[in-house]
Amino acid sequence: MASVHSVSSSTPPSRSIPSSDVVRLSARIGAEIRNVRLSGDLPNDLVKEINDLLLQHRVVFFRGQDHLDDAGQERFAKRLGDLVPHPTVGAIKGTASILELDSARGGGRADSWHTDVTFVDAYPRAAVLRGVVIPEFGGDTIWSNTAAAYQDLPAPLQRLADELWAVHSNAYDYAATRSRATDADRKHFDEVFTGTVYETEHPVVRVHPETGERTLLLGHFVQRFAGIRKADGQKLFDLFQSYITAPENTVRWRWKTGDIAIWDNRATQHIAVNDYGDQHRIVRRATIDGDVPVGVDGRTSVTRVKAPKAVGRAA
Repeated sequence: MASVHSVSSSTPPSRSIPSSDVVRLSARIGAEIRNVRLSGDLPNDLVKEINDLLLQHRVVFFRGQDHLDDAGQERFAKRLGDLVPHPTVGAIKGTASILELDSARGGGRADSWHTDVTFVDAYPRAAVLRGVVIPEFGGDTIWSNTAAAYQDLPAPLQRLADELWAVHSNAYDYAATRSRATDADRKHFDEVFTGTVYETEHPVVRVHPETGERTLLLGHFVQRFAGIRKADGQKLFDLFQSYITAPENTVRWRWKTGDIAIWDNRATQHIAVNDYGDQHRIVRRATIDGDVPVGVDGRTSVTRVKAPKAVGRAA
């Protein structure tokens, strides 16, 4: 049996993850890393190696991390960068950044394609998600590679995307993206998620600050394209999103309790598949602070609106 990487007096600082412990899940995105016991005490070189694999595979998975509780999850996540709470929902009690997604409560099913928190300028660089309560069947999460999607665009569409800017807002068309929203979901959206309304202008194509790649920056927080009629913008959105969500650009993870998924939020979108009915599903996310995106022309994203929602006015 292969040894498990963890901090101990017998673990040399230069130890690396064998290639046999990195199991690719598809050609373009996703890898499972085996025989690593995640903790806040991992050697620096091992943390760097995990981050390098994350940059390469966009999303990486670890089975059997049942030893992690909320505090342990945050201690590990903090090794990847500064933690940040959700800007409107906040963090669960006793934690710095953990967002709980509980299917039994409003807003607990993230069942629409998105990149996390793009309605602010410096949206998260990465996230560490832990499976806490997993249904017997269903409840998978799918991630897509937005760098591969950009590369798949024909050259004329790449040039168009390079020039486009989009307005992202948390006050998006919620009803249009969630056909099975409950009354509790709508209440959470109206009273909590949009308690403060943000509007941020992002380039449709951002330059990845670590790899230099160009990635498509879209998802369900997009409200409109700058300088383009709403109807025309919707057609462009659907076209670009179709490249992002093409099956060959995706990986699907079947959760087990204690699993950890880490994704590069600058080069992916994801969706939680809402196919588990009334079964209970809880996942908890530790979020790592990001930087302000830079477009192909060197301009940076900017938040134009940050304001409490007016009482009695729908977002």
